[in-house]
Amino acid sequence: MRRIRVIPILLIQKGGLVKSINFKNHNYIGDPINAVKIFNDKEVDEIAIIDISATKENREPNISQISEIAGEAFMPLSYGGGITTLNQVKTILYEGAEKVILNTSALDNLRLVTQIAEQFGSQSAVVSIDVKKDWLGKYRVYRNNGKKKTSFAPETFAKKVEEAGAGEIILMSIDRDGTYKGFDLELMKNVSDAVNIPVVAVGGASQLNDFVEVVNVGGASAVAAGSLFVYASEQRGVMINYPKQARLMNAIFEKII
Repeated sequence: MRRIRVIPILLIQKGGLVKSINFKNHNYIGDPINAVKIFNDKEVDEIAIIDISATKENREPNISQISEIAGEAFMPLSYGGGITTLNQVKTILYEGAEKVILNTSALDNLRLVTQIAEQFGSQSAVVSIDVKKDWLGKYRVYRNNGKKKTSFAPETFAKKVEEAGAGEIILMSIDRDGTYKGFDLELMKNVSDAVNIPVVAVGGASQLNDFVEVVNVGGASAVAAGSLFVYASEQRGVMINYPKQARLMNAIFEKII
């Protein structure tokens, strides 16, 4: 029976851990180091840390914070935010991250994806693609934390990313972010069918069955979530949690029968 890879995504803004709804209304949760320590005890598969304020503030990655987080993380760590050069990537990987996540820089310079893949391997190059529907109801890739629409359909940009050498795509539905409405299965299926590299589904998870559905129906290779792992419920009381793989396997079995 297939094992589902489950990844908490932690967002950092001005050094603190935050969570959003539709990429807006960022709510301060606490210290990212404390969250990582708790996730250590939960024995998570891997964890992704994204500094959402780095690019907006036009600053480089906070290497000292990355080093501190990597020093506390007992699981594979991916980092994104403010990455624009190969030297930055080298430093981040040297400090203990296993992968780097590119978003704006992939849109601006796909060559950087290729350089990372050539020097460190495709498995180290992850591209995060933020998508929402425009006023015509068409899926489009957005940049600048969901504020600026690009001309790319998500499938088109995903193919470009794959051709550039990326080893994985994190596909975020802005419309579902923090809403507990479940994954956008149509979006996930469209992109998963368009590429041959793993696609990690993000945005809208509310229960374990959502994970099973987006893998079995949406074609995702892995799942990620934020609110589901850092809030106790939709009332948003902070409580770090993470599903045991046995519970996921039971959910899969229930779907089968």
